[in-house]
Amino acid sequence: MSALLRGVLLYGEGDPVDVLVEDGVIARIGADLPAEGVEVIEAQGKVLLPGFVDLHTHLREPGREDTETIATGSAAAALGGYTAVFAMANTDPVADTQLVVEHVWRRGQEAGLVDVHPVGAVTVGLKGEKLAELGTMARSAAGVRVFSDDGHCVHDPLLMRRALEYSKALDAVIAQHAEEPRLTVGAQANEGEVASRLGLAGWPAVAEESIVARDCLLAKHTGGRLHVCHVSTTGTVDVLRWAKARGTGVSAEVTPHHLLLTDELLASYDPVNKVNPPLRTSVDVQALRAALAEGIVDCVATDHAPHAPQDKDCEWSSARPGMLGLQTALSVVAQTMVITELLDWRGVARVMSERPAQIAGLPDQGRPLAEGEPANLALVDPDARWTVRGADFASISDNTPFEGMELPARVVLTMLRGRITAHEGKVCG
Repeated sequence: MSALLRGVLLYGEGDPVDVLVEDGVIARIGADLPAEGVEVIEAQGKVLLPGFVDLHTHLREPGREDTETIATGSAAAALGGYTAVFAMANTDPVADTQLVVEHVWRRGQEAGLVDVHPVGAVTVGLKGEKLAELGTMARSAAGVRVFSDDGHCVHDPLLMRRALEYSKALDAVIAQHAEEPRLTVGAQANEGEVASRLGLAGWPAVAEESIVARDCLLAKHTGGRLHVCHVSTTGTVDVLRWAKARGTGVSAEVTPHHLLLTDELLASYDPVNKVNPPLRTSVDVQALRAALAEGIVDCVATDHAPHAPQDKDCEWSSARPGMLGLQTALSVVAQTMVITELLDWRGVARVMSERPAQIAGLPDQGRPLAEGEPANLALVDPDARWTVRGADFASISDNTPFEGMELPARVVLTMLRGRITAHEGKVCG
């Protein structure tokens, strides 16, 4: 299709321009472009960004289609401005074989709203005992280039070393869920004053930081590429800064909820606020924001984790950890990073599109807004204010910690290779 976006601000900068999209690419950028024979989308005052890339999404299919499917998760992603997502391997069956990763990949193609890239498990069954067939998954039709046991830490250092060595040979990345399991047995909340006051077993920051430090050393030793999932502590930021200064091949992500929410919310004992890693302190939140702005933390990833009502509407200790994130991510980043002037909109493009695409090796995502580039685009209304209602989301589940919160900015249009996949809050296609 051909479309003309009229009066947009590229990266929120400069004078308004028109952007003509034809044959899946940005054909022309200029003022007052002719509109004959094309669909015109009036976008005065809107900010045009490259489509977002999420390195950390739980789509639950196969196995838990009662909480999310690849189709519904893709719809949520499109509405959130995403053009590519990485589906984590903790499905049932686990995505640890060519058969399962190709199933996820094909289901994503059938949905057709975002590029769904399956993440392959590092170990068989996520059990941490034996490496999965990384090479077979990498050579499959799905072309897996990110491997993770997310939800479980690859806690055996020898297995992690071998995985990093394989990743180097496969030009892949190992995404680690950094949690020393022996330090988090029975843990329910960030270890500190709030957990003590509420009588909840503490989850120490060092459980994350010790694994990140170990794995940065292993990555440096092997020359493999390490990606640290959902960074949540000040100490982890310090380790990452040290490792990057030594030339270690490490990247890291932070979730929107760890940029905004703190463990003070746990006073309500509402399991919607239960997540892994747990919500930390306001000091950690400020450190994570600064690290994202500085580039020590490379990107934002949602850790979108849908759950059924029976897994969330229960007592705290029995509740499953996880939160929805795809349809609120841009707004939370605007609240925490743009309004605070830690990032401008070009910076948002860096942390939500460009860097995640580079980390995952996606050649046609996160590209500059320039003529001849793929038209994977997100159009944002920077002046919008909206109230979060989980029941209105495209996801099957509604477990959002932002329920009832008013947030700034909103994605109003998403394009995948020139095809509109979401517009004005509705899924297209």
